[in-house]
Amino acid sequence: MDPSKVEEDPDGPLRITVSPLDRPPLPNIGKQSPVNVDTLAGPEVDEDAHPNRSTRSRRNLLYNTPSTVSFLGFGPDNQLRRKTLRKRGGGGTERDRSNSTELSSWSIDSELSDDGSDQISMDEITLMFATHERIPKKDFRHEYEASKDVDSFFSMVALELDITETSLHGIAVKMVEGLLKEEPDCSAEEALSALFTHDSVHHFNRTMQGTSMTEYGSVDYDQSWICAFASMKNLKKRQVSVARLKHPRNLGETSQEIRFIIIVLAPSEEKTTRSALETARTFATLLHEPENRQEFLDCRDKVEFMNMLRRVELKYSKEVEEVGASAKDTGSTESLASFEKPEDRQGCPIGKGVWNDIKRRAPLYFSDFKDGLVGRHTLHKLISAIVFLYFACLLPSIAFGTLNSRNTHGAIDVRKVILSQTLGGLIYAMFSGQPLIILQTTAPLALYTQIIYEIAHGLHVDFLPMFGCVGLWSSGFVLLYALVGANRIMKYTTRCVEEIFALFIAITKVAAAFESLIHDFQENIGPDCSHNVTTSEGNGYGDVAVGCQLDKALLHLLLLLGTVALGMMLYNSIHSPYLDAKKREFLADYSLPVSVIFNSFIGVYVFSMVSLTRFDVQTGPLFVPVELGSLTSTAVVTSMGLGFCLSLLFFMDQNITAAIVNSPANKLKKSSAYNLDLLVIGIINGILSVFGLPWLHGTLPHSPLHVRALADVEDRVDQGRLYSIVVRVRETRLAAILSHILIGLSLLLLPSPLNYITEPVLNGLFIFFALISFSGNQFYERLVLILTDQSAYPPNHYIRRVPLTQIHLFTFCQVLQLAVLCGLGLSAMPYLEMIFPIVLLALLPIRHRLMPLLIDPKYIRALDAAHTDNH
Repeated sequence: MDPSKVEEDPDGPLRITVSPLDRPPLPNIGKQSPVNVDTLAGPEVDEDAHPNRSTRSRRNLLYNTPSTVSFLGFGPDNQLRRKTLRKRGGGGTERDRSNSTELSSWSIDSELSDDGSDQISMDEITLMFATHERIPKKDFRHEYEASKDVDSFFSMVALELDITETSLHGIAVKMVEGLLKEEPDCSAEEALSALFTHDSVHHFNRTMQGTSMTEYGSVDYDQSWICAFASMKNLKKRQVSVARLKHPRNLGETSQEIRFIIIVLAPSEEKTTRSALETARTFATLLHEPENRQEFLDCRDKVEFMNMLRRVELKYSKEVEEVGASAKDTGSTESLASFEKPEDRQGCPIGKGVWNDIKRRAPLYFSDFKDGLVGRHTLHKLISAIVFLYFACLLPSIAFGTLNSRNTHGAIDVRKVILSQTLGGLIYAMFSGQPLIILQTTAPLALYTQIIYEIAHGLHVDFLPMFGCVGLWSSGFVLLYALVGANRIMKYTTRCVEEIFALFIAITKVAAAFESLIHDFQENIGPDCSHNVTTSEGNGYGDVAVGCQLDKALLHLLLLLGTVALGMMLYNSIHSPYLDAKKREFLADYSLPVSVIFNSFIGVYVFSMVSLTRFDVQTGPLFVPVELGSLTSTAVVTSMGLGFCLSLLFFMDQNITAAIVNSPANKLKKSSAYNLDLLVIGIINGILSVFGLPWLHGTLPHSPLHVRALADVEDRVDQGRLYSIVVRVRETRLAAILSHILIGLSLLLLPSPLNYITEPVLNGLFIFFALISFSGNQFYERLVLILTDQSAYPPNHYIRRVPLTQIHLFTFCQVLQLAVLCGLGLSAMPYLEMIFPIVLLALLPIRHRLMPLLIDPKYIRALDAAHTDNH
């Protein structure tokens, strides 16, 4: 048997060609022989990974005729049963057949009778033939008939909005009756007969849908729209009807969430360029982009819908600029995530990358503000993103401020962290190249601050001057990295490294939360809770030391779990069957503030008799320059070494976060600016170091969640698994700017009422952010596979293309690297924590040099494929 071939089609998804010898034979229907289902399985295709192909370039149109082949067979109980063999094969005209691709799939179904069995009569057996053919999208620039098709539709205005019919036949009847008002020689019955199959299935006879390659390597149908077309003898001219359904409808296989239906009728004698197929191809091209469909969904009436249709047509024809467009497409989506642009290699390398980033982003600066105000639902998205960022940045600032205050004995407290967040966030949002990245002080930075404090104490110098000196050295190194274009090294960063780092950040958040919880239990329940207490009180059940507060420790645990549980329940309500889509989206957008406010109320008012730990706020001036002159030469040299290691942490953290934000799955249109972003980070941390304020860098998961908060998403179903893809993102600076202004104003709320947010709620917030960062992390998903029954494995591409032993070996390698990072990053030994950034950078050669020695490179390519649609 010849192996299946995998080819790449420049205009579509992966081309899979199956030779005739590989196809399973049809059963002998005439003899009604028993059929072994296992022999009907199609060939397993070993596809190569294509990580560099954009989602847009892989989207395609598929012209198909659904059908079945039914036959009789005997089951294990020797009862006569009907089996259905579904087949999809290639076909089409001679002109397109050379460019078409045959997609073959086989499945066996049974049809049950009323008594639960699948015995049937022989009269119900039917044979149907189906062809699936890939056809190119309509080129509006060169195919004149494409624009004429749209003009013809404008003249008839056969548009139906917000149809409430639930059945496919009912929807088609309503659309056809509107089409044939000026066709006296054609009846609705004739049109429906031409459109539908003549069997009990009663589905469209000839259809066109969009397809794309999923992240798992399978063909994914755009199930939100379908175009049906047919030819009729008595028709005088072409007729086109477009319908938008009020709610998504499940209209069968590959049509499980239909929102748009297009019906095209054309005379049988019409010339080829004006045939039903060619006309259907025109309107299918207009609907195949998710962003276009979202625009059509946002239209409130027919006039707005028709105007939007004209705008889309003009965009494809390239005759004029799209009305209201505020961003230029920078090319393929891979270019956005690329760390090395071609123009950066020309001329003097010093500062070249930064200058090119400024030239690319400067023309879009005004649109960075406009895009946050223009468009339907944009203000709602902007407000929800502002509220999310306000709580998502303010609350961790309070938590890390409390942690830093404890580690530095008050030298860096909550006020300083909030001020640092405000200044750094505003400067970055105003002047960075990618304003969707959110800066924060993080757990690794808090650990590094503790290291500096302990070393300064050992050298007998003041902490804040040494802290500022380390920050200035680090900022100098970061500025050097930006000017020489050191970001080019990060082109070796793959999904493997990104996901190890993301999981490490999640673990540090969980560790910080549980460290606080354990400390509270030891303080209030442990043997040392009453060291200074000499008496005890009886309560009838035994003696409890007066200094021990069991209720305080238990309430800490209750509020921590309550914050996590309520936050996750509201965050995941977007996939709930309850309420409508807008209310679910609202609950998901505001899950964080609702959870924090509710649990803070419970802790402060419902359990008012329990004294919970609140953070302290110190008084005094904030903008006081550190006294660098008080440092010894030994402290300065030590600070340089610490600053170099810290600069590597900034370099890796910032670029990994930026790469995840700029991934093709987010469908960003504006160019990336890695060198400019790193330059701004260096300047910000240099300013903060002078005043002894905590440092900042791009953080996870806040940055990708910021992107998600400004995005419109579309739900998809892939082999029974529901997932969401990003349709468009409002690439604006306003959300970050306004949220950080509010964070700055929150300094006026110190100490009250912000100190009503107790430590247990802040710890629950850490775990909440850790849990939501697991979504879409394939490293975490592969860890779960170890405990999952193989029959319940998800339809991932690597499950089908990589042996299970190789999958687990790859995961084990990642676990070892993660364990080393956690061992160093969370170590109690300061000098071990110092080398953590170096080990983080060492993940790059480990991935590209050592892992290929253990695992076949073709399996690594499949397991370490680039980010596309996250599902």
